[in-house]
Amino acid sequence: MILANLVRSRCSNLAQQIDFPVILWSGQPSPRNFPANVYPFRANSHFLYFAGLSIPRAAIRLDQGKLALFVNDPEPGSVLWHGPEPTGAQWAEQIGADAHYPLSALAERGKDGATLPVQDWATRKQQEQILGRSVSPLEGQDLELARAVVELRLCHDEPALSEIREAVAVSVEGHLRGMRGTAQAKTEAQVRSHIESVFTAHEMTPAYASIVTVHGEILHHDRSPHSLTPGDLLLVDAGAETLGGWAADITRTWPVNGRFSPTQQAIYEVVLAAHDRSIAQVKPGQEYEDIHLEAALAMAEGLVDLGILIGNPEILVERDAHALFFPHGIGHLLGLDVHDMEDLGDLAGYVPGRKRSDRFGLQFLRLNRPLQSGMVVTIEPGFYQVPAILDNPEFRSQYNDVVNWDKLAQFKDVRGIRIEDDVLVTHQGAEVLTAQLPTAPDQLEQAIVN
Repeated sequence: MILANLVRSRCSNLAQQIDFPVILWSGQPSPRNFPANVYPFRANSHFLYFAGLSIPRAAIRLDQGKLALFVNDPEPGSVLWHGPEPTGAQWAEQIGADAHYPLSALAERGKDGATLPVQDWATRKQQEQILGRSVSPLEGQDLELARAVVELRLCHDEPALSEIREAVAVSVEGHLRGMRGTAQAKTEAQVRSHIESVFTAHEMTPAYASIVTVHGEILHHDRSPHSLTPGDLLLVDAGAETLGGWAADITRTWPVNGRFSPTQQAIYEVVLAAHDRSIAQVKPGQEYEDIHLEAALAMAEGLVDLGILIGNPEILVERDAHALFFPHGIGHLLGLDVHDMEDLGDLAGYVPGRKRSDRFGLQFLRLNRPLQSGMVVTIEPGFYQVPAILDNPEFRSQYNDVVNWDKLAQFKDVRGIRIEDDVLVTHQGAEVLTAQLPTAPDQLEQAIVN
């Protein structure tokens, strides 16, 4: 689809949801240490969804399906450092804007708009100066806008799905490259370099800080400083982001030496069973919390079979005993952000009227609503031996009667295992977008040794 047509369609869809003007800011590059040394720019996702391009230091005004772009022409001296850059008129033509103005015009034309907050504080200050009010917490028309945007972005249009598929394809290639490079790698960082080099070769970036670690019990371990030792499991959570901002999110766990130990394979198969059973439940109308609870039940059943947990699996899940080893939710929304729209808190993840549970086994559930055709969600059960949980005296006392600690000690070579796929909800059920990347343990072993 031509970009201008896509922008027009999305703006028209928003106009059917609300009847007041909207101002969305793109944000601006953030300096690493001094002003000219900045991180690569990536526009705010709500701006990006409606404008279609990552235009720095810009804003758009949406009103009754019409789009006006506010952006300055490049400074005359910038050509020396950055080469020729688009003018405001050229940006406007690319996205099919109905009008364009310098950014200073927002002072008069932007006062009446609802908005959504951006994350960088310099732009947040600009928002609040122009609007003459705070933009956080969300309330009034800003809250109404947020709910309308959630409704539009929950289910992806075809251009969005096309970009997600591109991100997935490159991410799968990156994981396979990482698997093949593990045998010769000496460190986590070397495997990470194999994966991210594939992203770079396709003019993509990591959608988030890649997790490539032998310490899989640290859920978001975004550094890769450790050496690889035979017998280690390497947990790799890495996904690419397209130039348009759309993300993939994939996790695989494989043995550094190309062979799972018996204890590693036993736990891996428990996680895989939870993964497969969860994906089998994905369909329109299915409650996502029920998928999470099915994964929890599968984990409890598997750990009972291994002798790690003791008792009836259903009762164990009711007591949240599974969360000793599977403390997070089964997954999240995926789209322009790897945790899509979580900048809006739980507005996207939770149906109005629902709120997060304070239960140990449900408190980190990021998505609690019925699935709809067009949603993309992750399914990512895991098993972790987190010292802060397992050594917690309160948990030790609460669950001492259902955990065989001596048996658990036999699985000390399993720090963390996670298996994550990206799943599109279809009219018929589900499509695993990441299905080309193997999950079966023998196929992973083969990918590593080959």
